[in-house]
Parts: sequence; structure tokens; C-alpha cells
Amino acid sequence: MTTEPRQAGGAATVRASEPLTLGVEEEFHVVDLDSRELVPRAPELLAHLPTSSFSPELHRSVVETNTKVHTNLERLRDELVALRRQVCEVADAAGLGVVAAGTVPLVDTEELAVTPNARFERMLDDYQLLAREQLICGAQVHVGMPDRDVAVAVAQRVSQYLPVLLAISASSPFWMGEDTGYASIRSLLWQRWPTAGASGLVESAEDHDALVAELIASGTITDPAMIYFDVRPSAHVPTLELRVTDACPAIDDVVLLAGLFRALVRREWDAVANNYPLPRIRGPLQRAAMWRAARSGLEGDLVDLSGFARPVPAAEAVRGLVDSLRPQLEAADDWEYVSALANQALARGSAADRARRAFARRGRLSDVVDALLAETRAGGAVTVGGFGGQEALLAGYLKGDVLARPDGDEVIAEDGGVIPGYEPMLQLLERLGAGGIRDREKERDAEQRSHRMTFRVAGETTARLFPFDVIPRIVHGDDWEALGRGLVQRVRALDAFLKDVYADREVVNDGIIPAWVIDGAPGLLPLAALIRQPVRAHIAGMDLVHDAAGHWSVLEDNLRVPSGLGYALQNRRLTDHIWPDLPRPPGLRSVEALPALLRSTLEAAAPPRMSGRGTGPQVVVLSQGPVDSAWFEHQLLAEEMGVPVVRTTDLVVDDRVVYLHRHGTRRRVDVIYLRLDEDTLVHAPAGDGRPLGPPLLSAVGAGTVTLANAPGNGVGDDKAVYAYVPDFIEYYLGEKPLLAHVPTYLCGDGEQRDEVLRRLDQLVVKPVDGYGGEGVLIGPRANDEEIDAVRRQIRAAPHRWIAQETMHLSTHPVFDGSRLTPRHVDLRAFVFMGENPTVAPAALTRVAPEGSLVVNSSRGGGAKDTWILGS
Repeated sequence: MTTEPRQAGGAATVRASEPLTLGVEEEFHVVDLDSRELVPRAPELLAHLPTSSFSPELHRSVVETNTKVHTNLERLRDELVALRRQVCEVADAAGLGVVAAGTVPLVDTEELAVTPNARFERMLDDYQLLAREQLICGAQVHVGMPDRDVAVAVAQRVSQYLPVLLAISASSPFWMGEDTGYASIRSLLWQRWPTAGASGLVESAEDHDALVAELIASGTITDPAMIYFDVRPSAHVPTLELRVTDACPAIDDVVLLAGLFRALVRREWDAVANNYPLPRIRGPLQRAAMWRAARSGLEGDLVDLSGFARPVPAAEAVRGLVDSLRPQLEAADDWEYVSALANQALARGSAADRARRAFARRGRLSDVVDALLAETRAGGAVTVGGFGGQEALLAGYLKGDVLARPDGDEVIAEDGGVIPGYEPMLQLLERLGAGGIRDREKERDAEQRSHRMTFRVAGETTARLFPFDVIPRIVHGDDWEALGRGLVQRVRALDAFLKDVYADREVVNDGIIPAWVIDGAPGLLPLAALIRQPVRAHIAGMDLVHDAAGHWSVLEDNLRVPSGLGYALQNRRLTDHIWPDLPRPPGLRSVEALPALLRSTLEAAAPPRMSGRGTGPQVVVLSQGPVDSAWFEHQLLAEEMGVPVVRTTDLVVDDRVVYLHRHGTRRRVDVIYLRLDEDTLVHAPAGDGRPLGPPLLSAVGAGTVTLANAPGNGVGDDKAVYAYVPDFIEYYLGEKPLLAHVPTYLCGDGEQRDEVLRRLDQLVVKPVDGYGGEGVLIGPRANDEEIDAVRRQIRAAPHRWIAQETMHLSTHPVFDGSRLTPRHVDLRAFVFMGENPTVAPAALTRVAPEGSLVVNSSRGGGAKDTWILGS
């Protein structure tokens, strides 16, 4: 809302063959990098920026940039990039960030204030709430117009095309901490000003000036700069200014708007020169079209005002406008550039849609701000026509103009080609383009909602959609067969260890593992010594990583309540629903046998039949209910197995026998598939109001019921005990380990601790009681302060820490809304223990957040469908 840009118009006359001059003003929000909130610290930045290019705005939370005059769009883009880089560098030094978007979602209005000058303070006094809530940013485009009469006439003619420009720019779905349901809430907030919107019929520059004078005389505004028409001729420099668009995080969108607006001005200027009649657009229809653009962005319909008003898909409206301007774009040598930018914008979707996708991943508005900060800084990479080929599809793998394949990527080969097996998949993705893949994501979301496929993160009050990336991962048959043998071997040894550690501890007596490692394990449960079952770890989840050299290693063992089976099953069903046309590789294994296999494993674990019972074993799934993060999985597995999912209050123990009480009936229970932690199990109330734990363990000790998995198994998946699993395999089984193992150091051992402290910057350090990546230090990525903090903690309590060599996890492409980018992945495989241990036919690929090595849904990660092939 400053008075004038740095733009200067052009010569008194411009030949039709000459491109019109243009310039851009961009407004930026200033945000605190810790709170992600808007802060009134723009003056601090402006004090270190040249006044020729940077200026204050009404609010002290906004910085405005003004370009020079340009005739070439690429040179305009270069300056926009340079100005953003300049303001970002100053913001970095102040510990701040800048965001180019219509709004930022996190705002504390009590902390914000207008810029202290007479004009802005009078505006606050006159307009009150409108001024206080002017926490919005736009992008304005100026096109040189030496004749003000022509400028007024052109402004009248371009109005019907403004909704398309607004839709392209839409970047403000969030306002005051909420999703408004609009793509551009900024444009609606802007319309509250008394002089915003269409000017109405104005016939000449003199008529325009008379209108402005009358508005000033009425006391509505105080100066000509407060004319906020959608398109306005400048009062002081020879330009026509576009004012309807949101600030855009992607610079390419700003350049696209500039190119389209200049072409529109040129075409309508020619129309004025040729005395073509002015198209009459009814005021309510113009307002309706602008409202629709604010509501839809590029993801819904817009209103076509070229004839009888009708809805059209936004992509059709954008392409129609671009195609209609081809003569003017070609005359300015802009056709290829602008059409490519338009295709890119449609492929990427609106900034509003990208912001919503950022929010949907974890339900955090801070993630929206982080995404906007990153995109503002990057400005947006130039591609040609959306995907338009493998290079654009894999733009997330680019460093500059070079394809930089991460070490160990499972899809992209060292030479930049596609690894065999993935070619048909990538060919389909190329054909669909980003827009087509986003359509499949919408189908995914709808399918997840219909099945309530959610996941609850600790500390959050509501469940959100399970984070599922739509690009499947392939595990080849030879790998899977080798993994299967090694996984069964490992689980057999761990189950033997669990039975031993709660009995005679021969593994300690024979010197295989020190007693202090077991006694200090957080998962050791003395009560578990009362449990005598042939198997303690019926369902084991083993986390595997694939390194840059192509080797598999076990990263962690999960023997307590391993989750992921149900999600692995449903991931395949999601893939089948959204990708009916995605070619399946030969030998792809079905996952549909998983529920029956799980049920047979649980039934086989039942105690011997009691006399007089003619029915099969009664299995139940015991859950905490909707408060559990994996409640969806509990329900799914129970339904698929045909067994009830119950809570502790549904169970009673009578004479050391467990019964299910429901709907006035009582049924004996033989096997309880535990899907809650042992602390909850021990202390939660039973159906009779007393704690369930003691009588339940008594029933287990009497051999009348089986718990799968047994309480106390946490000692087996302890991070310090992990170091000894290869020794367990040789000790209990008399076999050499088949699977690789990450070298692990115990800080409770003095010699090993000294090595860890010397190499903290090279190792991954974990607390033995950590969960879901909590407290993990990745030395090569940590700063000195973080390393020193962990060093102090290790010295204070060395037995509570372990360290491991840093593993170079493989990467796999994920779709980030506009392109494929590499993310680190691991693989959770499942072993069903019984007389004949079996590897489940489904596995869960887990995906780390961008820039992270921690793959866990509770840490913001995601998952993929895993295509396991036959050998």
C-alpha cells in the first residue's frame, strides 16, 4: 500500500513492435523462525536494505521490494531473484524469515503495529479493524502506458480476465490459525477497503481523476494513492497497475503474471486503437467471478465471462487465456517462456494447494510456514511444461542443471537412468504429470477417509490421515528370500533369549552378555518371569535398511507391540484403488493372505484344549481404543481375522480363566493379541473394576491363556542388547548370523565409551530408552552445541546411551506435490513365530521427512506400498 513503485513507464509513444516496459512490486511477511509467527520487525530489515529497492508498508511486519524497469521477462526474473536473495540474507542475519504469500497462518494481532508515520497512523484511525487486519501481502505488476486516456480505457477492458490471474496467484488459504476454505482469503480481505474492486464505468483520464477527487472530497480516502481498484492508472508515473493478485512464493508465478498482464495490456491497447467496442460485464458477474477465483484457485472451476457466464475448469481457463494471447506473446518473444510457465503452474498447482498439503502431512501450521519460507527463498525452479519428460519429473534430484543421484537411490541409476523394474512406473508418471498425480492423491485421501485410515501422533488431540506416498517400492525376490531366512533365524534366537533371561539366565552365566546390560534395560519386567509360554514373541517387527552398496542390515528389533501390519495391508489396497493402470511387475506377491496367516499363528499359540470344549480357540485383539495411535490397524486386523477387538473393561478373570463379557454373554478367551503397552495392561481396569494385570498374569501362569506378545519382551529389543544379537544366534542356534548388523558401542563399557566420546561427530548416538527417534543424535549432521550436550549426558549416565556407526540409508522417490524428490527409507518386515516360523507376505516401507534419517510416523515420516516379488 505504498504510494508508488520504482517503475518508470516508457517513451511518450510506443510502437506496436516494441515490447511494453514492466516492473513488479512484491510484498513479504516477516516471521519469527522459532514461533513461525508474523512479527513487527520489518524496520530492522529495512535499516540494512537500500531504499531504492525496498520500502515499508502499512504494517511493520511487511517489507516491499520494487524492481527496475524491464522489457525482458527473464531479466525481470533475475532481478526478482536478486531482491529476494538480498532480503533473505538480511533476514538470516537477524534470525528472521520472509514469506511471499497472501497470508501467513500464525498471527498474534496484539503483537503487531502499523508503521509509525502520519499517513499510516491516520489510516489506522480512519479504518480501524480494516487497518489492524491488513496483515496480507500482494504482488503488483506495472506496465508502461504513456497515454493516461489509453490506460483508463485498457483498465476497463482487462477486467474480465482478472479472475484467471487471481487464481494463478492464490496463496492464502489460512487466516488467523484456520483453514478458510478459500484459496485466496487475502483477496476477500482486500475487498473490504472502500475503494477496492472494480472502478465501474470510467470513460477517460479526466473522468478517472474526477472520480478520485470526489472520493477524496467525500472523506472516504485522503489521497490518490488510496485508490485500490483492481487495475488502476498511476497518478504520478505512466503505468497501468495490476493489484488483484496474492504475493506468490514461486517467482515463476510472478513472472507468469507479469507476462500475461503485459500481453493483455498490449492486446487491449490495440483494441482501443482500433475502436473495438468495450465488452460489457455486469458488475455482479464480475464480482462472482472474482469470488470464485478466490475460492477455487487452480484446483476448481473458474467463471468464464467471455460470453454467457459459465463455469470452466481452472486449467481450461488458464490455457484458454494463454492461447488467446499468443500473437501478443510472440510479438514480445514471450510465447515459449510464458506457455512453459503456465504449464508448470498447472502441473504444480496453486500455492494454496501446496500449503494445504504441507499442513496435511502432520497437521501443523508451522509446517505451512516452513514450506512457504523454503519456497520464497528458492523462488521456484524453472522447468519446461510441467513434467514434459524424465528431467522435469526428477527435478527434485537436480543440483543446478545436473542430475545428482543420492548414493544408494533405489530408482535412479548412477548414470541418471532408471533402474530396471521401475521404467513402466516412471513412464506412467511422466504421462500423467504433476496434476495427474495430484488427482490420484485426492483419490487416495478420499479412500483413506472412507475407511478412516488414520494415525494419531503422541501429543496431538486428533488423528490424521496415515501419511502414504503414492510411489510404490520394489523389493526383488532374491533379496526377499535371503532376508526371510535371516529374519527367521534372528527371531528364533531372540525368542530363545527372552525365555532364558526370565528363567536361568544361562546366557549371562556363560559370559555371552554382561548382567548389567540386562539389568539396566528399561524393558526388563520382573513380573514377566511368571509367564511360561512356548513362544514369547509371536509377532516380531524387524527394521531393515538398504545401504548405498546394496546390502541389507537389521537396524532395530521390535518384540513388544510392533505396529504396521494393518497399514502394510491397507497400503496395497490403496495402491490397487488409485493405480489400476500402473503396470505390476511379474511375480508381485499378494498381501491378502496376511490376515489368515496372522490368525492361524495366534490360534496355534492357544493353550491345550480344556476338557469339554468343542470350539476352536477364541482370539481377541486387546486395544486402548480410539486414543491409540494405531487404532485403525487394530480394527482392521480384528475385522479381517474375524475376531473381536476389545478393551480391558471387556475382560474379567475368574478362577484364573479369562472371559470376554459383552452384550450379556460370557465367552472364554484363549489368546489375547496385545496391542497396548505392558504398563497400561498391568494397571488398566478389568470388567469388574479391579486392575486387570495381576489376575491376568496369574491366568497366564496357570496356562489357561496366551499373551501375544508376552509382557517383558522389551528387554529383547533393547538398544544395548541389540549389540549381542549376533552372539545370541551362535549361542542358542549354533549358526552364523545371516543378516548384517550395525556395529554398536555401549557407553556403559569404559573402553567403548571413550571411543564414542572421541567420535561423536561420526556416530549415531541413541538413548537406550528412546522411542520413535526421540533423543537421537546424528553426529555428521549435528552442530557443536548439540554434540557437547550429548557428551555431557553420556558422562552423567553412560549406561543409558549406545552409539552406532552411521548407516547410509538408501533413498526412494516421493511425490512432493510437483515433482519426485529422494527421501531416506527403511523396511519393517514381520515374522510370525510358532512351530514353523513364517515371514509375513507384506512389509511396511517407512519414509523419513525431508532432510532427515529418522523414519518414523511419529516424527513426521510416511510410508509406501511395498511390492515384494517372487524369486
